[in-house]
Amino acid sequence: MKFYMTPGSCTTGIHILLETLELPFEAWIVSIPAGDHLAPGYVAINPKSTIPTLVRDDGSALTEFQSIAWWLARTHPRANLLPTDAEGETRVLEVMDYVVGTLHGQGFARIFAPDKFATDRAQHEAVQARGREIVEQGFAIVDTQLPRLRELAGDFCIADAALFYVEFWAGHCGIDLPPNCRAHYERMRARPVVASVLREEGYR
Repeated sequence: MKFYMTPGSCTTGIHILLETLELPFEAWIVSIPAGDHLAPGYVAINPKSTIPTLVRDDGSALTEFQSIAWWLARTHPRANLLPTDAEGETRVLEVMDYVVGTLHGQGFARIFAPDKFATDRAQHEAVQARGREIVEQGFAIVDTQLPRLRELAGDFCIADAALFYVEFWAGHCGIDLPPNCRAHYERMRARPVVASVLREEGYR
């Protein structure tokens, strides 16, 4: 498989899942600042020009964090990355979708790319401030969901990979994590696979 990724981005979560499953893959770095995501070759693979993209062994491409994570879990059931019962699976997807769609898509997106939300540079500070509010509110919500997630999904599931990358961002943005999220982040950092992925991506 070919995995199109950007170190330190949301693709870190998928990278963790691939390494957890010990799957062989080629890593292709996509530099967003350099415009790699807009290059014709990449657009031909992923017309959305987004990351991550996973090109499977049959040559078909999967895009979007949630779909890639779900496919990895469903095609490798023995790894227990997703509960087999409907309630457990639903709750895992609920947390993962909220993390990717709201904390990332609405919160951190405003912090990292205010120009996508306001063309007037004078408004960028306000956009970023709103982003931080969304992120802090989002973590507070997820914090209440983590105990139940552990009951339903065990020690590690695909939602944990998603939550980790936004917790990682929070640390680099000076955003404090609530207690359950802080404990989750520390547990994730202690996992050998996560430590290895961060080293491979140039972080410590």
